[in-house]
Amino acid sequence: MFNSLTSIFKQLIEGQDLSKNQVASPNLAIASLLCEVAGADHQIDESERVAKLQLIQRLLGLDEEQAKALLEQAEPKVEQSVSLYDYTSQLRELSQQVRIDLIKAMWEVAHADGEIDPIEDSVIRKTAELLYVDHSDFIKTKLNVIGKI
Repeated sequence: MFNSLTSIFKQLIEGQDLSKNQVASPNLAIASLLCEVAGADHQIDESERVAKLQLIQRLLGLDEEQAKALLEQAEPKVEQSVSLYDYTSQLRELSQQVRIDLIKAMWEVAHADGEIDPIEDSVIRKTAELLYVDHSDFIKTKLNVIGKI
């Protein structure tokens, strides 16, 4: 993250356009959010990689090759991003149910390795707030994923 901030300051000093850091499409924003939560604890387990791929296929109706290509685009974006707002600002226009489904998918990625790290929880919580997902839906999706409902 520090490198990302340094990069932004350098771009500002040099007068470069900061808009190139923004994600280009809603699908890429969704894939980036799933990558963000998978890497939040700095340990991306193979089960999290598989979960990301399967969830992108399910959420976006893509085949495996399209989902892999989208993930290949998203992963570098996540490394360059300084804020979840880069992704969520494009997704607020989605229906409430789609936004809830995205939060549930983020929980599924976070729980794919059998536990939810507090940093992963924090990323999902902040994303839910930025997407205007009700706290009750945030909690319901979490409990549903971890098998408490």
